[in-house]
Amino acid sequence: MSFKQLFSRSLGAAPGRLHMAAHSHHLWPDASFDGQVECWDDASRLADRKWDRIMGELWPAAQAEVAAELGSGDPSAIIFAANTHDFIIRLAAACPRADPRRLRVLTSDGEFHSARRQFARWAEDGWLELETRPAGEILEAARGGNFDLVMVSQVLFATGEIISDINAIAALGKPSGPWVVIDGYHSFMALDTPFQVTAAASAFYLAGAYKYAMAGEGLGLMHCPPGFGPRPPITGWYAEFGDLEAPPGGVGYTRDAMRFMGATFDASSLYRFLAIRRMLASEGLTTTTISAHVAALQSYLLDAIDGTALASADLLNPLEGGPHARFLAFRSPRAADWQAQLMAANCITDVRGEVLRVGLGLYHDAADIDAFAQIAAGLTA
Repeated sequence: MSFKQLFSRSLGAAPGRLHMAAHSHHLWPDASFDGQVECWDDASRLADRKWDRIMGELWPAAQAEVAAELGSGDPSAIIFAANTHDFIIRLAAACPRADPRRLRVLTSDGEFHSARRQFARWAEDGWLELETRPAGEILEAARGGNFDLVMVSQVLFATGEIISDINAIAALGKPSGPWVVIDGYHSFMALDTPFQVTAAASAFYLAGAYKYAMAGEGLGLMHCPPGFGPRPPITGWYAEFGDLEAPPGGVGYTRDAMRFMGATFDASSLYRFLAIRRMLASEGLTTTTISAHVAALQSYLLDAIDGTALASADLLNPLEGGPHARFLAFRSPRAADWQAQLMAANCITDVRGEVLRVGLGLYHDAADIDAFAQIAAGLTA
């Protein structure tokens, strides 16, 4: 089955390109264009009053969509920002610490750059103490250590490994510390209900619409467990709208997730996201059905590249019949060279160190796999 008709603008804009990097920069469906135009029309038609619609209609609609997708059960616990890095800064500032002089942080060795780089830089200044462990050791280390903040990806961005004990890690979170943060950048709209009610009660969850939500830049999202960080020190004026808690003469905060809000933002990503969600609903497409579509193509691809140079690589995330990342991770000393050879043939993949990542999505079909296998047959071993 093919769903290319839903991506006619993106595919038609570069007809000779074979885009096999849906995990990196997912092509935008036509519905996103409709959402972008709707945003512009509202800004022109409503002018100042556009915020009544954005915050009164679009924001709660997007909250509900995210909560339903996560399985977290509470739309009011969801907020949005331009990117997840913005949330990391707010969380680090708000997180309680046993020693007021430093924040003790535990992360895996497979975290994405927004966390890895920022934590490492803060550690250089001495006020953040960072411990990094293999992802499989995070639960044991978090139980045994005196950490203020524990952050781990649900799906590791370099290898596609899925961390199975997310619920157990999330259960360690307490308002007084430690805070647990699950990075769901490669699980949101890639795994079915990846962050359900039990985990949502005691952990934060970060994700964005740039990947499998297909809505592009500008829509980072965070689930905020109730009772954690009632007064974040990095705060914008949107955090004082609603049901306020405030000391006399002090700075007020809402009681729900809006307490972590910043200030004025570009709402176009909300329009794109909601337009895409409407498209998926009208087509009867869910994360489960899209994952099944991708899984079938991944299996076909592995068969199709048999006998090519890629078959000599170590597949870090083999297909085992259960939930799977939306990309295949091939480890080889030749990975960077293969990526360059593929790029020269106008076939887009990406590489992380010695890992070539091939990502598939809703806009791929069997013909794309055949074309990829034909190019892969020319790769040098």
